Amino acid sequence: MRDDTLGTPEQLRDPDFTPPLSRAIPLGIQHVLAMFVSNVTPAIILAGAAGFGFGSGSPDQPELLYLIQMAMLFAGLATLLQTVTIGPVGAGLPIVQGTSFAFLPVMIPLVAGQGTQTLGALFTGLVAGGLFHAALGRVVGRIRFALPPLVTGLVVTLIGLALVPVGIQYAAGGVPAQGTPEYGSALNWAAALVVIAVTLGLKFFARGMLSVSAVLIGIAAGYAFALVTGMLTPAAIAGSWSGAAAFALPDPFRYGVQVSAAAVLGFCLMAVVSAIETVGDVSGIVRGGAGREASDAEIVGATYADGLGTALAGIFGGLPNTSFSQNVGLIAMTGVMSRHVVTIGALFLILCGLVPKIGGVILTVPIEVLGGGVIVMFGMVVSAGVSMLAEVDWTRRNMVIFAVALSLGLGLQLEPDAVAGLPEWLRVLMVSGLVPAAVLAISLNLLLPEEGAGEAAPETRPETPPAAAARAGRFR
Repeated sequence: MRDDTLGTPEQLRDPDFTPPLSRAIPLGIQHVLAMFVSNVTPAIILAGAAGFGFGSGSPDQPELLYLIQMAMLFAGLATLLQTVTIGPVGAGLPIVQGTSFAFLPVMIPLVAGQGTQTLGALFTGLVAGGLFHAALGRVVGRIRFALPPLVTGLVVTLIGLALVPVGIQYAAGGVPAQGTPEYGSALNWAAALVVIAVTLGLKFFARGMLSVSAVLIGIAAGYAFALVTGMLTPAAIAGSWSGAAAFALPDPFRYGVQVSAAAVLGFCLMAVVSAIETVGDVSGIVRGGAGREASDAEIVGATYADGLGTALAGIFGGLPNTSFSQNVGLIAMTGVMSRHVVTIGALFLILCGLVPKIGGVILTVPIEVLGGGVIVMFGMVVSAGVSMLAEVDWTRRNMVIFAVALSLGLGLQLEPDAVAGLPEWLRVLMVSGLVPAAVLAISLNLLLPEEGAGEAAPETRPETPPAAAARAGRFR
């Protein structure tokens, strides 16, 4: 609901307007609450795929703590690039940046089962992909024709489908529990279901900050359930808190520099999708908050900040950043367009990133509890893709493009051994499913003629009455 006590309607639509601090600070923290869980989850998933950081005795647990710390720190710094701006870098708009789920299907095959050994290659590729992303700023508007809803909806749907099994695995107990009686136990699923139930209840029956922060509060409820049932002990929480430093700075090139063709190419290809997503978010923010269309300078500046924020994060062990769509909806809901409100949220994220004790507390969240939140979040990714696909005119041509690209992408995700004979760098890209599906969908969309080209128009061909009725109903 729009709060006119913050200022006049004209002031609320002005990105340069600063509300009173008594209202700006809670609004800024609300932006952080809306994205906090989504921001740190990719780091936990990546560590789980690599096979490190889980369990109190894990020698690599400090590395997972560091990844979580960097996720918070560089989300805040990348957000500052958008709100404060540096020359042409940044949109000067209330854009919240956070760790992107979209890159996980590319990152997971790079590190699968390798521990920390391949993180150097991953982050080197991330720096290259971030710089490429920034370079797209000048051309992103010109290549939008190649990425209609048919392509972007397919890609987003595949991202969600690739990640949904992770949520189920976490809810059952995670990789460390596989092969033990605890995996898939009723207690594990009860913890995940508590999170899902509380999240859905708040999302649909609460208002304001309670609704916006539904996933975070749901995980807090699951955390309480874990304490009550003995899945988590106060001693474990105290140990994690005391074992983490009170303050720490990021470490450049912590994992070294390794050049991997698969990492560089994969991140560059995904940068195109992320850049288009940013264009959509900028357009949504400006339309919803200011009631106008985004300017070219705002779109270019946002893309620069998106890419450079990702490259900077890669240097210090942070994951790729992108604009967070849930915060676009939050701006439309509050009606507050002030970029300074989001700057306050960014400063709060930076503070969290410099205090590893906060990451230490996050590490105590049982993986089953996190699984409940992840099931909701990744399901929403699939829903977002389906929503994009709803805009598609489902001609036979578009149905064929979608069918072939989806079959290839999803099939390679489900049967990665099918490309075992390929060179390693190419195999890593193929088993993600996302890259080959996106390339195929884009290529077919550009190459295949539109419906009716080279053949008689549908209305000139004889049709039986039932067929005509079915076609009329489908395209009404």
